[in-house]
Amino acid sequence: MNDSVIYAGTFDPLTLGHYDLIERSVEIFGHVILAVAKSTPKNCMFSLEERVDMARVATESLGNVEVDVLEGMLVDYAVKKGVRLLIRGLRAYSDFEYEFQMALTNRKLKPEIETMFMMPKEIHSYVSSSIVREIATAGGDTSEFVPEAVQKMIDSKKEN
Repeated sequence: MNDSVIYAGTFDPLTLGHYDLIERSVEIFGHVILAVAKSTPKNCMFSLEERVDMARVATESLGNVEVDVLEGMLVDYAVKKGVRLLIRGLRAYSDFEYEFQMALTNRKLKPEIETMFMMPKEIHSYVSSSIVREIATAGGDTSEFVPEAVQKMIDSKKEN
């Protein structure tokens, strides 16, 4: 196994909260695989290709961030990549319930895979991709919630 960690999500769009966790994970672990989920029950604003591109552009200045597509189960992907640690973000208590269930399920499926919970900085703790999508869809300003590169993609999406 290697010293990489996986941070998986839909990232539709990638928010400053996501960016904060990625940035701190790179500082702690050295190498982060940002796994962009291919299939999702969410109604996405951006296609898979756009979300992967968004993640690459938003994180290129951090170095040691590998953006990849996640197909299938996260624990199987982790084994395939030789990674033992999953990073999961927690913003609020409501996130904890879901993430706790997922971590225990993942442990049952692949006991060698660990999950570590991280919280974004307080200033980003209320921001979610769904809220950003709602604001963007209503024509509002999302620039305080997403990295600049992501804002440009949101602006171009609004123009179309």
